[in-house]
Amino acid sequence: MQAALKTAPVSAAEVLRERITARSARVGVVGLGYVGLPLALEFAKAGFPVTGIDVQEEKVTRLNWGDSYIQDVSSDLLSGMIAENRFSATTDFSVVADLDTINIAVPTPLRKTKDPDMSYVVSACQQVAEYLGPGKLVILESTTYPGTTDELVLPMLERTGLKVGKDFFLCFSPERIDPGNPKYQTHNIPKVVGGITPACTEMGRLFYSQALERVIPVSSTSVAEMVKLLENTFRMINIGLVNELAMMCDRMGINIWEVIDAAATKPFGFMPFYPGPGLGGHCIPIDPFYLSWKSKQAGIEARFIELAGYINGQMPHFVVDKVQNALNEAGKPLRGSHIHVLGVAYKRDIDDVRESPALDMMLLMQNKGATVTYSDPYVPTLRLLDRDLQATDPLVLSAKADCVLVATDHTSFDYPGILRRSRLIVDARNAYKGEASDKIVRL
Repeated sequence: MQAALKTAPVSAAEVLRERITARSARVGVVGLGYVGLPLALEFAKAGFPVTGIDVQEEKVTRLNWGDSYIQDVSSDLLSGMIAENRFSATTDFSVVADLDTINIAVPTPLRKTKDPDMSYVVSACQQVAEYLGPGKLVILESTTYPGTTDELVLPMLERTGLKVGKDFFLCFSPERIDPGNPKYQTHNIPKVVGGITPACTEMGRLFYSQALERVIPVSSTSVAEMVKLLENTFRMINIGLVNELAMMCDRMGINIWEVIDAAATKPFGFMPFYPGPGLGGHCIPIDPFYLSWKSKQAGIEARFIELAGYINGQMPHFVVDKVQNALNEAGKPLRGSHIHVLGVAYKRDIDDVRESPALDMMLLMQNKGATVTYSDPYVPTLRLLDRDLQATDPLVLSAKADCVLVATDHTSFDYPGILRRSRLIVDARNAYKGEASDKIVRL
């Protein structure tokens, strides 16, 4: 009797690859904020069953009711994915045991000493490691310093006894979210991914290519980590440069905005950056200092980063000085004046106040004895130290205030109406570009 042919065992990689290409892989996203939730919904739209994991019960409850708290994710889309059983949220990390892929998108803030706070990443990875099994793909998306995935995440996952590149796959892929951008969102922003091994990189590339338009593989996790830091350091340093030029031009009586617009007509060798009251958001004010911290460990001083950080950090003080000087020229001191702030989000047409320079300026003016109110259609309430503030009608308050400060140039503000009603305007965002009025003091 002829011996039965033996079938070679199917590897964990082959099983995972088949599930990904069939879009039956069970996708998990840890951290349902500005990065994680849009990513989760992109994979749900692509047909994958997606489970979101977050430690905040309130977020999970809202999401399971179909109520999105992220501006770039509509509640209608979220509700539709829930109705089709493509998305659900939980606080229970034990679901990791049933998932095939896990993206980690948790916060990576800086401590007051400007050292990276990796506690959220460590906690998430410890939870994932507890339920890690063969045939899983783990991708870190949290912005961090070069070497994090290899030096911090990998040892935690390999303590399970599983072998990276064979039993499980580990990558880093930097998030590139630009909240409020109507043109570039998660699905059409090119996705960089680098793995611990070539097999890891290929698995990450295959995974992202199922839901995103373009994927760029790189040779290692450290390269992928450095990509994000280069992108944001480039922006931070150039903004620092133009902010310094703005202060120079102010002393010389030159309109910096006109200078930049004229320089931007050069068709090569120049990219316009614009001054403002300071840096905001989670990325640009924070990410370059991960690189600065890491470079110090290698015995290298990141001088450009430190200098740009200092200049950008001075801008709220510079703008408040402009307000004080403008009031002095009008015969009224800042102490006792009513300053109405237009916009408290860190940038135009979004609801994110993280690291917003508007908050710094409000505190500075409040500490100097001014009464401060604000308007922002995206931020109805705001806690400023121990005070709870509510957004007010900009047309009403601009008429009552001694000075209006344009801190964030939301497109919905009625700038002509505010100008007509106001006594004095300090414009830190060039919202009144081309407007000739003695009421306007420009950055």
